[in-house]
Amino acid sequence: MTEYEKILLTREKTRPTARDYILNLITDFTELHGDRRYGDDPALIGGIGFLDDMPVTVIGIEKGHDTGEKISRNFGAVHPEGYRKALRLMRQAEKFHRPVLTIVDTAGAYCGIGAEKRGQGEAIAENLMEMMSLRTPVLSLFIGEGGSGGALALAVADEIWMLSNAYYSVVSPESCANILWKDPEKAGEAASALKLSASDLRGFEVIERVIREPDGYSDGMAALKFYDRLLKEIRDRFRALLAVDGDKLLEHRYERFRKIGRVE
Repeated sequence: MTEYEKILLTREKTRPTARDYILNLITDFTELHGDRRYGDDPALIGGIGFLDDMPVTVIGIEKGHDTGEKISRNFGAVHPEGYRKALRLMRQAEKFHRPVLTIVDTAGAYCGIGAEKRGQGEAIAENLMEMMSLRTPVLSLFIGEGGSGGALALAVADEIWMLSNAYYSVVSPESCANILWKDPEKAGEAASALKLSASDLRGFEVIERVIREPDGYSDGMAALKFYDRLLKEIRDRFRALLAVDGDKLLEHRYERFRKIGRVE
């Protein structure tokens, strides 16, 4: 399977979204709304619940499945109020020393004029700055698309895990092909050159883990085993991170990002 074929898989309407992961991983989930400045963004789901017996804060970018859901969720393109809501919930998690799980699946932040007027760039930048100094464990799980600053705004984490068919890139292959060759039909070539796959990024040490996906999410038993395994792995990793001293946690997070791009 080519890199571009994997990317097309992440866009299939039958693929599980953030809400599906929350329903399968988190019990007693209570969704919280609003950024306390402008409004609520349905493209971003956030709230508190339990990961097995562990209280956690969960924040996920939701695309929706069918056309109606996609329109109501703005196709997973988050507005500034969505990022501000996420930061509000992360600060709340820090106050109660709850670990934070972010679930990323977006082609990019919303780039409309309204979002720009309400401070889209500032909202993303504030998340990057604040997450770097958040004194509670943060784990980011990429389940599909991971586009540019829209994904990075929820991925300044202690660890990033990616599903085997997910991608993480500064630009979509179609946009890259259009910029470089003025030909979006060369998206496959761009996808290969961008090195945006989970396996490539693991090799570059941009991410910590690649999670192998089940052969088919429609197979109920296979999907159940997949979620059960993932739940236990995330829970165990959070337990280990919660045991780390706060100063050490921040030091490791800082160094994690400082080393990206180093060439020896």
